Amino acid sequence: MRIVRELFANVVRAFRTSLRYRLVLLTALTIVLAAALSGVGTYQAARVSLYDQLDIELLSIADRTKQDISSDIADSTVAGPTSQDPENVLAVLVGANTNVQTVFGDPTTTLVIEAPEVAIARIQTGSSARDGESTAGMRYRIVAVPLVDGATNDAYSLVIARDLTPTVSGLASLATLQWVIAALAILVCTIAAVFVANATLNPIRQLTSVVSGVTSADELTTIEVRGATEVAELERSFNLMMQSLAASRTQQNRLIADAGHELRTPLTSLRTNIELLLADDKAQMLPDSARSEILSDVAAQLGEFTSLVNDLVVLSRGDAAPRNPILTDFSDVVSRAVARAQRRGPSMVFDVELAPVYVMGDAVSLERAVTNLLDNSVKFSPPGSRITVRLDGGGLTVTDEGPGIADEDAPHVFERFYRSDSSRNTPGTGLGLSIVDHTVTAHGGTVEVGRAPSGGARFVVRIPEVIPDETE
Repeated sequence: MRIVRELFANVVRAFRTSLRYRLVLLTALTIVLAAALSGVGTYQAARVSLYDQLDIELLSIADRTKQDISSDIADSTVAGPTSQDPENVLAVLVGANTNVQTVFGDPTTTLVIEAPEVAIARIQTGSSARDGESTAGMRYRIVAVPLVDGATNDAYSLVIARDLTPTVSGLASLATLQWVIAALAILVCTIAAVFVANATLNPIRQLTSVVSGVTSADELTTIEVRGATEVAELERSFNLMMQSLAASRTQQNRLIADAGHELRTPLTSLRTNIELLLADDKAQMLPDSARSEILSDVAAQLGEFTSLVNDLVVLSRGDAAPRNPILTDFSDVVSRAVARAQRRGPSMVFDVELAPVYVMGDAVSLERAVTNLLDNSVKFSPPGSRITVRLDGGGLTVTDEGPGIADEDAPHVFERFYRSDSSRNTPGTGLGLSIVDHTVTAHGGTVEVGRAPSGGARFVVRIPEVIPDETE
């Protein structure tokens, strides 16, 4: 008993923890249920068919026998079945007073007469069919039909019975055969289910192993995609996720490395100046003008450091879309950015033409991106030069009259901390154009760089336009 309990407990544990065992067990249970229902249905159909055929045959014998003896039962001497009657048949007459007399068949066999046969004798209508038995315990199929003695008008029921041993034996053999076939079918289908479950779950086990490797060894590896099933689709999605994570990690590592490199210089300079001020606090050797210059330098370095940190925070958010985009008039955003750029480059001439263009996005981040674009033009344009700003359905175009961007630098201007040879000594963090590209991409748009007819830089920003009526 203990072994049975342990076996059952192991099966329950495997069912709870293993998808393979669940599939196999559910398949086996389905097959068992289907085989049982099929076997029971087939057995019952065969039994009903055999009994119906047997009843028809016995009623036919009863009709022939009734014709032979109905005219005068006392003068009728039927010693046994005729040559047309099948073997193992017993015929008796049951009177309304329950008296029984044998018509033909084994005279030593006595049927157990019950109410249906007596009722047929008394009401003289209909017929009956049932399973019965003899006094010796033999099973019989019994039918009864009404009969009236033509000579005496006495009412009887003619009972015809046949031994059920061959029929029961045949049905038992059929049941045994069905259970054997069902057992073989269950065995074969269960084995097939095991193979199918293993073949189906092998990719999932492989995927689980890779996921375990990612969590334990921190290895972003992909797996081989085989076939075109739902599992293969899961494998493709997993590979895309791994590639995205790998790209994100590479980008993150690069950002950290670049940020560490860029932060090192202002931090070193800032620390040097502060240490110099602390040392002079005791020595009092620096003149007031020098102290003021150092403090101004510290303030400038802090401003540069703050700007760099802010830019890094913006870029560290990734290329996610704005959390709560709203319908925004892009011309208002550009107008505010131009006003800020004019304050930073008061000697510049701004040629601005703006048409209403509506986009879905975040006005603050868009204004910052456009401001960075205009600051770049102010930074590299000579004093008194023209900066042209155009906004229409084709996008935002910003051109300047500066030195422009060399062809070899154009593919890299939007990279983080990238500086061309001509811009290494200019102020800034090297992240302004990266923020422009990051923001525009997050809004589903594109930004392109080229050379203006005047020789300066030309930037074109395209963000999907939205018709206001469609958003209402």
